[in-house]
Amino acid sequence: MTSATAAGVGFRSERGPVLIAVMLSTALVAIDSTIIATAVPSIVRSIGGFAQFPWLFSIYLLAQAVTVPVYGKLADLFGRKPVMLFGIGLFLLGSVLCGFAWNIGALIAFRALQGVGAGAVQPMSLTIVGDLYTLAERAKVQGYLAGVWAVSSVVGPTLGGVFSEYVSWRWIFFVNVPLCLLAGTVVWRRFHETVRRSRPQVDYLGAAVLTVGLTLLVLGLLEGGQAWAWDAPPSLLVLGLGAVFLVVFVQVERRAAEPVLPLDLLRHRLITATSLVSACVGAVLLGLTTYVPTYVQDALGAGPLVAGFALAALTIGWPISASQAGRLYLRIGIRATALIGSLVVLAASSSLLLLEATSSILQVALTCFAIGLGMGVTAAPTLIAAQSAVGWEQRGVVTGVNMFFRSLGSAVGVATFGAVVNATLGVASLEGSGVGAGPLTQAVHHVFLATVAVAVLLLVAVVCMPRGDRRPG
Repeated sequence: MTSATAAGVGFRSERGPVLIAVMLSTALVAIDSTIIATAVPSIVRSIGGFAQFPWLFSIYLLAQAVTVPVYGKLADLFGRKPVMLFGIGLFLLGSVLCGFAWNIGALIAFRALQGVGAGAVQPMSLTIVGDLYTLAERAKVQGYLAGVWAVSSVVGPTLGGVFSEYVSWRWIFFVNVPLCLLAGTVVWRRFHETVRRSRPQVDYLGAAVLTVGLTLLVLGLLEGGQAWAWDAPPSLLVLGLGAVFLVVFVQVERRAAEPVLPLDLLRHRLITATSLVSACVGAVLLGLTTYVPTYVQDALGAGPLVAGFALAALTIGWPISASQAGRLYLRIGIRATALIGSLVVLAASSSLLLLEATSSILQVALTCFAIGLGMGVTAAPTLIAAQSAVGWEQRGVVTGVNMFFRSLGSAVGVATFGAVVNATLGVASLEGSGVGAGPLTQAVHHVFLATVAVAVLLLVAVVCMPRGDRRPG
C-alpha cells in the first residue's frame, strides 16, 4: 500500500506511468536550469545587455519563488494534476516567447513567465512522488529521478553549447516545446487522483505583497553599485521599501485564513532548518551555474561547448550521490547523511579559491563535480525529512515552502553575486583596467569567496536539524 493510497488520494493512478510523467516534468526544469548558462555570452553578443544578464536568472527564480507557495496551497486544495498541467502550459508559452525575444528586456520578461510555470512543475513533481511512495520506496525512486538529472546535466549544457556555437541561442528555448507537450500528455492521461473538494481561500494578498517585496529586494541588489551608488537615495529607497513590504507580508500571513506561506510551519525546528538548507543549496547551485561558464569562456578562453561540459560536472556529481543517498539515510539517518554532504560542499567550495586565470578546464570540472557530490546527499534527504514530518493535507505546502526557500536563495544569491561582479568590474573600469580577463577573473574569484560563505551557512543549517529517528515520519 502506498502512502497516497493510505490517504485516499491517487489510488487510481498507475505508479509506473505517473513516475515517467514526473521524470519528464523533472527533465523540463533540469535541462532549463543548465542549458541557458552556457549561452549567456552568445545571448549578450546578439541582443546586448551584459550588465543585465543576471536578471535572466534572478527574474526566473524570483517568479518561481513567489509562486511555489501558492501552487503548494492550491495543490492541497484542488489536487496535484491541475496545478501540474497549468505549470507545464505556462512553461511552454514562456519558452516559445523567449525564443522570439528581440532584446534583453523582452527576454527577461519572458523568463519571468517561464519562472511562473516552473513554480508549479518542480514542487508538484516532488509532491506527487511523496504521495505515491513510502519513505523506503522513495530511496529507490530517488535513483530514477537522479538519473533524469544525470542525463539532463549532460544534455542541457551540451545543447546550450551546440546551439550557441553552431545554430542559434534561440533554440535553447524552443527545445522545451516537445518536452512540455510529451510531459503534459502523460500527466493528463495517466495521473488520476481523488481529492476532497472544499471552498478554498487563496491568500492572493500575501502572494502580491511577497512578490513586490522580493522584487524590490532583488532590484536593489542587482542595480546597486551599477545604476546608482549603494548609498544613493534610489538604492536606499528601493531596499527600504522592499524591507517594509516583507514586514507587511509577515503581518498579512498572521491574519490570513489560508496563508500562502504558513508561518506556523516555520516554528517547527525541522521545517525551519531544512528550509534554510534549501535556501543555501539554491544560492550555491545558481551562483556556480551562472558564473562557472562565464569564467571558463572569458577567463580561460574556452568555447561554449567546453564550458557546458565543465558545468555538467556539477550536475553529474549531484545525481550520482543522490541515487545512493536513500540507502545511506535509511542506515544512518537523514541528519547524519546531510551533515556528510554539507561538509563535502564546504571543502569543495573552498577549493574554488584555488582557481585562477591559468587553471585547467579539468580542475574546474573536478571541483564542480565534488560540489555536486555533496549537494546530492544534502538536498534530497532534507526535503524528504520535511515531507515526512507532515501528512498528505500539508505535504504540498511543505514541499512548496522548501522549494520557495530554494528559489529565494537562488534569486537573492544570483542578485548578490551579480552585485559583487558589477562592483568589481566597476572598480577595474575606473582604474583603467577595462573588462578583460584579469578583472573578470578577480570578479568571479569574489563570487567563489561568497560561495564559500554560503557553504558555511549550509553546514550550520544542517547542524541545527533536530536529532531524530533513523526513519522519520
